[in-house]
Amino acid sequence: MATALAKAEDRETVEYAARIGHVSKSFSGPAGPQLVLDDITLDVAPGEFVTLLGASGCGKSTLLNLVAGLDRPTSGSIETPGGRPALMFQEHALFPWLTAGKNIELALRLRGVAKTERRTRAEELLELVRLNGAYGKRVHELSGGMRQRVAMARAIAQDSQLLLMDEPFAALDAITRDVLHDELTRIWRETNLSVLFVTHNVREAVRLAQRVVLLSSRPGRVAHQWTVDIPQPRRIEDSAVAELSVEITEQLRGEIRRHGQH
Repeated sequence: MATALAKAEDRETVEYAARIGHVSKSFSGPAGPQLVLDDITLDVAPGEFVTLLGASGCGKSTLLNLVAGLDRPTSGSIETPGGRPALMFQEHALFPWLTAGKNIELALRLRGVAKTERRTRAEELLELVRLNGAYGKRVHELSGGMRQRVAMARAIAQDSQLLLMDEPFAALDAITRDVLHDELTRIWRETNLSVLFVTHNVREAVRLAQRVVLLSSRPGRVAHQWTVDIPQPRRIEDSAVAELSVEITEQLRGEIRRHGQH
């Protein structure tokens, strides 16, 4: 099936999708500057799926916003040679006065895609996320899972080599989340996107990723990394997923205890 997203082999070859070099971030507070991220160095390879994991408040979303270009680091550098990343939030952030198809077309229009091509491309992307026939549906007619599929299609419509996802399935019920894990894995493999995915759910991180990166509690630092060699497709209840999840959870608990959080 043709899609509005070019395959990786049709793009200019790059050494990395994102390069985060010695990045720190501070925010002003009543008691002075508060260090949220401290000396983060991390590369995301082309076509790689990386999950960022850590306790609440460790700076995962802050780091994602920095990579997205929504904020600037206090020190260090961030490079995304494939262009501006696409960002998918926890909330779908769809425009309720537009149909599913028109929400996707908006991203295409901002990219400069000709009006005569937008509908065809939007329908291709809806097919990619398995929402055939949903082009004319309003947001209120879509379930939570369907809205997140449209949001995913809109993010892919930006034609970026790097997709940033900030806990996009956290608000969904377990069954819908499980289905969307399958769909995201399929889409990632079909399109060869690079994905940087933020979550606080250890099993979700292991189920999806090729590499899991654990951030320490504030300030966020790269505490541990795991390469996930479990073949895809995976199930969240697979014994190998459960076994690695237990190991990562113990490390996460240690980080929380070490920093005095409960």
